[in-house]
Amino acid sequence: MARKIGLYGILAYVIYGLFFYWYLFFFADSSLPFEYTGSKADPETFLNERELMLSEEYSKYRNFLFFISTPFEWIFYVLILVTGLSSAFKRWSEQSSKYKLVRTAIYVVWLSFFAFIATFPLSYIGYSLSKSYNISTQTFASWMKDELIDFWINFGTMFIIVAVLYWLMNKSTKRWWLYAWLLSVPFTLFMMFLQPVVIDPLYNDFYPLKDKELETKILELASTADIPAEHVFEVNMAEKTNALNAYVTGIGANSRIVLWDTTLNRLTDDQILFIMAHEMAHYVEKHLYIGIGGYLLLSLVGLYLTSRFMNLIIHKWGKALKIPAVNDIRSLPLFLMILSMLLFVSSPLSNFVSRYQETRADRYAIEMTENSEAGIATFQELTKAGLSQVNPPLLVKIFRYGHPTMLERISMIEEYEIEKRNQE
Repeated sequence: MARKIGLYGILAYVIYGLFFYWYLFFFADSSLPFEYTGSKADPETFLNERELMLSEEYSKYRNFLFFISTPFEWIFYVLILVTGLSSAFKRWSEQSSKYKLVRTAIYVVWLSFFAFIATFPLSYIGYSLSKSYNISTQTFASWMKDELIDFWINFGTMFIIVAVLYWLMNKSTKRWWLYAWLLSVPFTLFMMFLQPVVIDPLYNDFYPLKDKELETKILELASTADIPAEHVFEVNMAEKTNALNAYVTGIGANSRIVLWDTTLNRLTDDQILFIMAHEMAHYVEKHLYIGIGGYLLLSLVGLYLTSRFMNLIIHKWGKALKIPAVNDIRSLPLFLMILSMLLFVSSPLSNFVSRYQETRADRYAIEMTENSEAGIATFQELTKAGLSQVNPPLLVKIFRYGHPTMLERISMIEEYEIEKRNQE
């Protein structure tokens, strides 16, 4: 039975991969609707012939890699279970220590290590792809350093979560999911508080914006929006990427406005102010707190469904998967697999909400800066720097895009200009 489960899982993954290969490389149409031809959203008006070709190629490869990576994780967890590796991890942990907490740490580190090795080829392909298309400027040593930092941060976080989770499962086999969710609320907020001052600096150097004249303009913009910002930070991303970005991170006293130095190097002050106005809109319209609320609601539903699915699967295939009970740590790969599947299935909904919020932020930025030309030029530069498709295929937009497409963003500004002229 275990062999059949593994075989069917691999077969389903191959069929799934072939479908998305066909969809992305032969079926999906990313051409521009004819009514936008010649508009400022038309990539032929701001990209040269080579850039157009590269953006199509890079987007197809990158999207295909995205669609095959997540299900690969599911197959990995299935194989960990059916091959008996999960039982081996538990046995090794029991042979190493008599303390339960240490055993949990040893189990988690073995699982994390095997996951790192299994997913490393796909991660490296992603790195090589971005490097070959001149998106990434990062050396292999620097990239590997970030990968190892990821590993230890993920291990530390997972160890805390798993230790608490299985303690709750042993205390309450029926309501552990509810207690786990209740504890996840303060934990999530705490991690968001730590992110900008503890975790992010492990990857890059952050320092106050050097261009004080630009900082004054940004802070004046923040003051107009009643945002209590005191400093703007820049981060040295040029040694890692040619892409552009800016964001607001953290909560409470640790919240900060961050600009990538690539953004500072490639965009004008007006374009940067447009981006900043967009980011400030998220604060003004409380998108961060709405996002936290939505995440916590989805995590409640997700943990409940995970609990139900785990009970059903272990009841029916527990013997084949070598999982005697839900509260046995050998069930961890099953827990992670189900949670990953639910996150993937729910991503169209979360992306839809995010695209709505980003559209609101774009509108706010236009109205605040009253500089449509800067907005359009900004989106054109973002497209060029990231080799993005202006009009991506439908499934890519649904599963990948937390922002509106560049076609939607640029055409929205053009429509705003038409509305404004009509009102005058």
